Amino acid sequence: MQFFRVLSPLVLLPLLCSPATVAQSPPDNASQPSASASGTCPEVPREDALPALCAPPSSIEEESPAAIPVPPAHIQLTIPNGTPLRIALDQRTRIAHAGEIVHGKLVEPIYAFDQVVIPAGSVATGHVATIAPVSVPKRSMSYANGNFSPFHKYEVTFDQLTLPDGKQIPIHTTVSPGTAEVVHLVSHPEKDSEKQKGKVAQAAENTKEEAKSKAHEAISEVTSPGRMQRLKEYIASQLPYRRQYLNPGTRFNAALDTPLDFGATTRTMEQLATIGGAPAPDSLLHARLVAEVSSATAKRGTPVAALLTEPLYSPDHHLLLPANTRLVGEVVQSKAAEMLHHNGELRVIFERIETPEGTAQAMQGSLEGVEVDRAARMTLDEEGGAHTSDDKKRYLSTGLAIVLAAAASHPDAEHGSTDAAGDPGVRATAGGSGFGLAGGLISLAAKSTPVSIALGAYGASASIYTNFLSRGRDIVLPKDTPLEIGFGNPHPAPAQPKPTPQSFTSQ
Repeated sequence: MQFFRVLSPLVLLPLLCSPATVAQSPPDNASQPSASASGTCPEVPREDALPALCAPPSSIEEESPAAIPVPPAHIQLTIPNGTPLRIALDQRTRIAHAGEIVHGKLVEPIYAFDQVVIPAGSVATGHVATIAPVSVPKRSMSYANGNFSPFHKYEVTFDQLTLPDGKQIPIHTTVSPGTAEVVHLVSHPEKDSEKQKGKVAQAAENTKEEAKSKAHEAISEVTSPGRMQRLKEYIASQLPYRRQYLNPGTRFNAALDTPLDFGATTRTMEQLATIGGAPAPDSLLHARLVAEVSSATAKRGTPVAALLTEPLYSPDHHLLLPANTRLVGEVVQSKAAEMLHHNGELRVIFERIETPEGTAQAMQGSLEGVEVDRAARMTLDEEGGAHTSDDKKRYLSTGLAIVLAAAASHPDAEHGSTDAAGDPGVRATAGGSGFGLAGGLISLAAKSTPVSIALGAYGASASIYTNFLSRGRDIVLPKDTPLEIGFGNPHPAPAQPKPTPQSFTSQ
């Protein structure tokens, strides 16, 4: 019994000491701290971090994601079908039979996106495709007017381009009729005084050089062989028999039937970021007309479209509008030509810009320049409206024809003798007013007062009808007409009037 009393404290002693021993002894995995030791920390704490901090070990560095480079954009340099090549002949070509070689040069470059792919001066060669016969009514009228070699309609095609570097490109084209003399018309809208002063100050530095250049051009124009050539052509045009030629300088629009591929180029995203941005005010956009517009058929609201032929850049040379950007507008004024020689009028404006990439913006643009045939006698007013001016010589020519017709009826009395047939010079001139050189020769050879009177009367009547009684000229802007369009910000929409409060009267 005494033994159990001594043994029982010894048995209980280890049991009483074991909790403290367990609490003081570290666990087997004390060298690898657990995430649960920090409570809510999802990562293993650093060795040098406090236990309460949730931080990764200092020996492990976080890797930041690398920036992904943006690859440059690939842009196809393609000239779409329908693009006109403006060609001026540099050699005289006779219209005698099909197959005659025609030779000319491009007068303006061709752009694809923002890059010149066909430089100005590139050589274009082709041939006369067809020569149409003259109809019997037209031939009879031509013979009646003393012209025994009437004008033949013809078709020309260009089938090869030679670039300045010697590269030859086969092409297929549809060519519109040529224009012998092209005139560049401009309007002169008034600008702000500050802009005018800026232009004057900018141009002052090059005044001497510009003066020298203009003087040289004037001298070249006077002394150029073209003057004598034109004089010869005028004399030849008065002859009853003459050959038909295509003279140097005659311009054609050769529209491509198939697209031309010039490969591809690359542009960075920074270079393309400004596309579709608004041009600076008073910027000049060079474009071509998509379809013909005529005062004879156009009405107010008729849609008009043009395509940029040159890219447009910002003042700091960032691309804003690539080539082939579409300009959309409408006819705002149209008046067809009428009898009694009342000429037509036409005015168009452009209201929207649409880039090939699909962006669009509003604009307010009007014509500031246009290239037309000199024979059209067209003018532009300050607002971009197109009008046709009449030749002031019509009064002189008509009055002279009437005087000659009257003088042909008087006999010639000189040196005491009377010639019933009249003065030979008057007879020849009166006959020439009606039927040209052939009429003058007939009247001179006939020595007949009735014949001279008839020929003179015909000439006077034709002059009166043509210059004063006939239908006036319509304004016609053919397809692919080169345009210069002044850019302006769109006009703000008119403010809506506030509703007025209704007044009520007591009954």
